[in-house]
Parts: sequence; structure tokens; C-alpha cells
Amino acid sequence: MAVLLLTGVAIPALAATSYPLTAQDALGVTRTLPSEPQRIISLVPSITEDLCAIGACDRLVGVDDYSDYPESVRRLPRLGGVYDPNPERILALEPDLVLLSKYGKLAQTLSQAGVTVFVMETERFEHIFDNIETLGLLLDRQAEARALNERLRAEVSRIAASVAGRPRPTVYYEIDETPYSVGPDSFIGTLLEKAGGRNVVPASLGTFPKISPELVIAADPDVILLGDAPYGVTPQKLASRPGWSRLRALREGRVVALTQAQVDVLNRPGPRVVEALRFLVEALHSTGKRAASGP
Repeated sequence: MAVLLLTGVAIPALAATSYPLTAQDALGVTRTLPSEPQRIISLVPSITEDLCAIGACDRLVGVDDYSDYPESVRRLPRLGGVYDPNPERILALEPDLVLLSKYGKLAQTLSQAGVTVFVMETERFEHIFDNIETLGLLLDRQAEARALNERLRAEVSRIAASVAGRPRPTVYYEIDETPYSVGPDSFIGTLLEKAGGRNVVPASLGTFPKISPELVIAADPDVILLGDAPYGVTPQKLASRPGWSRLRALREGRVVALTQAQVDVLNRPGPRVVEALRFLVEALHSTGKRAASGP
């Protein structure tokens, strides 16, 4: 019986996965896969992308409502979101593995119904690589996962090195107009740093904190990235907030209104991390109208 404990320690060998496989997931619960999974449901968009990136797309029999990449997964049954999954439809598909977010509430329900579940964490930058490696082991795709991680890490390092000597603009990334933002320890926060930016949100507030609008006013960022632009937030709306019209980013036209496709790439900690980093480099180091319209 193979055993995996998700402690961040690299798996030393690439021997074929042995089943039954015992593994500890993001909730600290020990799960057992009796055999190699063939009917998989993913209820996390970034995990769906991971599966396809290591060559296991053909094992997916259902996905959450938001998984839409690559194109082939759009034809799969849609089974709800993180907070509103449809357990009846999930069980009807007879999966032998369901991959869940730690923020969902379905793990116990499915486990009690006899379904093997595995809960994954997607908040921090290293989770990108940990999840790919873990999926490689769970699905006996270790070589593919290892090769993908090596390629992604190399390209991320290359891009980060290319901006290392440039001026580091301060940046505010808005998830929604509450406002929610990203802390430096989140995967997006790490990408902002690697792209040559300085996040105005302090680490003490957490990974994806609700912040005070006054924090943004006081920080007066050089660049603002609107991850909520697809939901109607515009530079004009920012300027209508009390005190925001004086912000440097608004005065100088350095507000980047992300498209839905750009939000999906940036907000999913998965195999498109290189694409996300390239976008951020362009957004942070462009000026004037070019920055305002996005890359």
C-alpha cells in the first residue's frame, strides 16, 4: 500500500503508483483510493485544468459550473459550485473520485455515501505545484506531473528574472467592490511580486481579505487591477468612491480593467500560471492608455 502525506516533501521516485493508495488531504483527513480512478469529478476549476494538463481530461465525467478550460470540459455535466453543489447529480454519475475545495461542505456527505473524495487547497502559490504533484500520484501520472511542474517553475523563474531590475510599482488588485483584495501570501499576491509589483495590502490582513477603502486611499497605488471589471466595475465607478478620484492610478490612466478570460487565468492557481504572470508583467510595467485598456 502506497502512502502519501502532503507535507511539501518532494516524492523521490517516479515508480508507478501502487493501489490501494492512502493519502492525507487538505483537511488532514486520511483518504484511501482502492484502485486507479477512472471516473473523476472536479468541483474546482483550477483542479480541472490541472487534470487536463497532466493528460487525464478523459477521466472527467463531471465538473463544477465554472470549469470551462480547456474547451473539452464545457461538454461535461455541470454539478454546481463550491457552495451549492448538487449531490444527487454527483452520485448519479457514479464517480470513483471527487476532487473538492476545502471551502466546500460536501466531503462528509459524499464520503458517507461511499464515494472517495479528496479535498485540495488553492490559496497559495506553492499549492499550484503541490496539487499538480499530488494529482500525478493519485492518478498514476507522476512523470507527466513532474515534467509540467519543472516547465512551469522554469518559465516563472525566467519571467521573474526579466523584470528584476525594473522599478517596482505599487499595485492594488480588487476582487470585488466590497472591497475584497489579495494579500501578499496569496497566490495572486505572490504573482504580483514576481511580476515586479509591490502589493499595497499588508500580509497581516490575510490571503484574501476584505479591506478598508481608506487603506487604498492612503497607499495611493501606481496601478489598479480590476478583477471585478466583468461585473460592472469601471475606472469611472472607482472615481465616484469618496476620496478615490485623487488616486494616482486614476489620474494617470493606470487602471487595468480585466476581461473575464483574464480574470479566469489570474484567479485560478493552476497550469496557466505562466500566462497569468505574463499578463501581470504587461499590466504593471505598461503606462498610460496601454495599461488602462489591458494587454
